[in-house]
Amino acid sequence: MPRTPRSRAPRRLKAAFLASAVSVCLLAASAPPTALGVGDRLFPELGNPGYDVQSYDLSFAYSGDNSKPLRSVTTIDARVTEDLDRINLDFAHGTVDSVLVDGVPAEFATAGEDLVVTPRTPLAEGSRTRITVHHTSDPVSEKGRDGGWVRTADGLAMANQADVAHLVFPCNDHPSDKALFTIHVTAPEGYTAVANGLPDGVAARATGATTWTYRTRHPMATELAQVSIGRSTVLHRTGPHGLPVRDVVPTADREALEPWLARTPDQIAWMESKVGRYPFETYGVLAASATTGFELETQTLSLFEKELFTDPAWPQWYVESVMVHELSHQWFGDSVSPHSWSDLWLNEGHATWYEALYADEKAHKSMEARMKAAYGASDRWRAAGGPPALPKPPQPGQKIGIFRSNVYDGAALVLYALRQEIGTPAFEGLERAWVRDHRDSTASTADFERLASDIAGRDLSAFFRAWLYDPKTPPMPGHADWKQQPPPRTTKTGTLPGTAKR
Repeated sequence: MPRTPRSRAPRRLKAAFLASAVSVCLLAASAPPTALGVGDRLFPELGNPGYDVQSYDLSFAYSGDNSKPLRSVTTIDARVTEDLDRINLDFAHGTVDSVLVDGVPAEFATAGEDLVVTPRTPLAEGSRTRITVHHTSDPVSEKGRDGGWVRTADGLAMANQADVAHLVFPCNDHPSDKALFTIHVTAPEGYTAVANGLPDGVAARATGATTWTYRTRHPMATELAQVSIGRSTVLHRTGPHGLPVRDVVPTADREALEPWLARTPDQIAWMESKVGRYPFETYGVLAASATTGFELETQTLSLFEKELFTDPAWPQWYVESVMVHELSHQWFGDSVSPHSWSDLWLNEGHATWYEALYADEKAHKSMEARMKAAYGASDRWRAAGGPPALPKPPQPGQKIGIFRSNVYDGAALVLYALRQEIGTPAFEGLERAWVRDHRDSTASTADFERLASDIAGRDLSAFFRAWLYDPKTPPMPGHADWKQQPPPRTTKTGTLPGTAKR
């Protein structure tokens, strides 16, 4: 049959099409809100499809009482990647007062840990949108949930890894969606606020409060956001190539911490000698008066427990190696972020590798001895936490989550085996190429395997399959004598106290 030209379609047919489209829209609008996710194997409902965040503008108003919610405004500029009747944001543990989409009030509801926003007009693929959420941000820990705001002795800091940035602000809380950040913090007289990136203004308020603004010059994953509010002093020094280095410390501890912090420029220079130029606009240490049980590589401002530096039980070489661990994350994990959380071994394995290499070169703590011990425990770690690139999902309420030995020394062991397999010159070339080629973006285990094979000049898929995914640890190249060891016996003599690194 001859086709009727679209411009000449009967009015009855056009009306039918219009009625059908309206029915579909009404049906979509009437459906109950549901939590979505980007399909991460370890955190299925983390992140959201349909848009790509370009920037966040965060405003926090702190009252001076770190047990009270902060008045907050989050503005998200995003590119729409598919037609959307609704926009899902990750957000929990706060009260939403209002939502605007492109300046127009929008309806909103909660579903699981999602804030589901229904704009007055659906968003078309390829368009740009601005979502503004007025909300509270609660620093009191959610029952059975660690992270988000950390209450310190004199204020607040952030620890959002891996899946809790959305306890602080609405976001697309997955490392695959990096964005630029502008952060404004208003605090009473006597407090100092510092955040990721470089300062972009300080404004005094008629109330006596002050607002600090910081901006990042490089995209950042939500889990790496950092805000420090406290009775703090900011110490300034210069790193390699004129890099501004600023440390944030409790004012009362300034003199005690200075000898440790003064080591940072040389540590940056050491890392640059291994993998190339520092990737960001600034760096520094945030020494918090808090007991977190871990240190954390928040972008450009790493979080440390103050006691790591002040407790005499920690040997100097150990403290410095932990500092290098978090510093190396600025390349591995921050600049080059994991495409999914199953790629965590690339973050922690590399940070552990450079931590161990620094201890080997600077304090004569043998890298080979550490790797041999890791090899002896590797099968136990795989059984407990899964192979390095196939970690087991986190247990609800478990503090360490996915941060287990299999992705720390277990993953560094994979890098040691790779260096044994392809030789030191090729391995060192791979490390530099990895952070250069994927700077300011995300990358996966498959990307690392392809680059390693290209640099080695041969297919390494069988090597990576065995070392990253098998339940048993393969033989170590060049060390046929290395064997799995039984668990160590418990003794009364004790061991060096440990601190978790992330």
